[in-house]
Amino acid sequence: MPKKSKQEKKGLFNKVLIRVLAVAIVAGCVMIIYSTEKECAGKERELNSIKAKIEEYEVENADLQQIVESDDLSVYIERIAVEERDYAYPDERRFYDTSRD
Repeated sequence: MPKKSKQEKKGLFNKVLIRVLAVAIVAGCVMIIYSTEKECAGKERELNSIKAKIEEYEVENADLQQIVESDDLSVYIERIAVEERDYAYPDERRFYDTSRD
């Protein structure tokens, strides 16, 4: 009889160990799935941001293509000079409000 009790204890220990191991594996899988889903959502947001930038660049590219095809670059050059470089014509007067500074 003593041999049976040792075998039962050994069998009980193995069952508990297997259950603990199974729970640990399931918990690990759940954590991996959660982190993968979180990373996927972040990549989805990044993709949407990139798609929005692509659309903006496509609109800008279409405008520039239209200007280049029109063979009249003077309008484009004038727009860039006035808007981005803040140039003015020789006879043009510009007034700036310096009281807000």
